[in-house]
Amino acid sequence: MDGPPLRLLAFDADDLSVVSMHLQDAVLTAADLAFLAREQRFALVCDRFDWGAADGLACARRRTGLRFERVRAVRSRDVSQGSETPLQLLALSFEPGTAPGGVIELVFAGGAGLRLDVDCIEAAMDDLGALGPVQPTPNHG
Repeated sequence: MDGPPLRLLAFDADDLSVVSMHLQDAVLTAADLAFLAREQRFALVCDRFDWGAADGLACARRRTGLRFERVRAVRSRDVSQGSETPLQLLALSFEPGTAPGGVIELVFAGGAGLRLDVDCIEAAMDDLGALGPVQPTPNHG
């Protein structure tokens, strides 16, 4: 079932956990990541596994954009800039620092990750396209 595109905003850790839930098992490459230092923006495009549309038989993904505002710096672990090696996003989390700032972490399968130093949580996730069929269902095993 192809429902309307999902659009979410996150302004606190609880909001970010909802975005994280919807992006669990999204796939992308390092080439899909961009840090725009002058604009203090970090953005990515991924293929989000649509858990709501998956009924056990028909699995689907949507092209989805995610952006973070007020980003001062980005640090990476095992993510090579421009690489076409697939990354599987497992979770987004927030570690508070000097309020309202802190670090947003993007955790990928296999131990890779990104840490965004932010002045505050300000994020938006937008589906960019229709559902497309995929096989198989994501497996973390």
